[in-house]
Amino acid sequence: MLTYHFYFHCKEDRWYHEGFELEQQLKSKGFNVELFFSGDADIDLQNRQIKRLADSNVDALVIDSIDGNALSLKDAKAKSIPVISYDRLITGTDAVTYYVFFDNQQVGKIQGQYLIDKLKPTVDDPKNIEIFYGSLDDKNALFFYEEAMQILKPYIDSGALVVKSGKISPNETNVPGWRTDLASKRMDEILDTVGYGANGGVKLDGILSPADCLSVGIIFTLKKKGYTPSNIPVITGQDATAEALQNVKEGYQAMTIYKSRDDLHDAVIDMVRSISSGKNANINDTTTYNNGVKDMDSFLCTPELIDRSNLAKLL
Repeated sequence: MLTYHFYFHCKEDRWYHEGFELEQQLKSKGFNVELFFSGDADIDLQNRQIKRLADSNVDALVIDSIDGNALSLKDAKAKSIPVISYDRLITGTDAVTYYVFFDNQQVGKIQGQYLIDKLKPTVDDPKNIEIFYGSLDDKNALFFYEEAMQILKPYIDSGALVVKSGKISPNETNVPGWRTDLASKRMDEILDTVGYGANGGVKLDGILSPADCLSVGIIFTLKKKGYTPSNIPVITGQDATAEALQNVKEGYQAMTIYKSRDDLHDAVIDMVRSISSGKNANINDTTTYNNGVKDMDSFLCTPELIDRSNLAKLL
């Protein structure tokens, strides 16, 4: 029996849809599948589910962890049950067999480079940006941030990019639970503290937002403060949610990143098929992601930048 766990990253029902889609695709391939959701980020519930399934001797577990640092796989390990870590990397254990998701380091690189390409900052013509980090309990947030900052930090150090709030580190810029409302609140606080203004005051040129669920909250606040498509800062994102795509179309959000669920689910199905036949799964990376115990055998799907130039393909 293959079991797939899902929960909300950003309070979006897309995760329910994604779980149901994968369940149906696996069933269509002849696998016996049991799908569980772990409530509203209930890590205790998810750990209880994993223990119960391990005790029932399932053949494999596909897990989208609520908190990769707090998940217990000791029961799965004791039963030698293969574990596929989906989306959020499960850390601190050697019980994870494979990791499958999109190349999140590449996502960060795309976002950081997009800001540079659009803002064209120089020491003689510096640009003001603000930085948003995801949830501290999500390893993916660190991947996005580190790769984006590899591109942005030299410009910040030289003075070509200026973070007027002074808040740059994950501890200063994180949004707990990837919550849209908290991103909106933080944006409001930054505007008031720094004195950014849509029509006068300090000009805000760009915002590094790692995900659409944060971008939506940021844009909500900026709209309230009088920003329009003609003066709104360059705002990044990812996930290509319906609301984000509409914001890109209307000119409120500069870009998002599309992750094809078909590509992702094909990779999961291939791994499940390999596990069921006792073979090694097809992987394309063995060094990029380390969960604190080992380098992960991974299949990383390719993210795609979406802005107004190619938006039509998703509408």
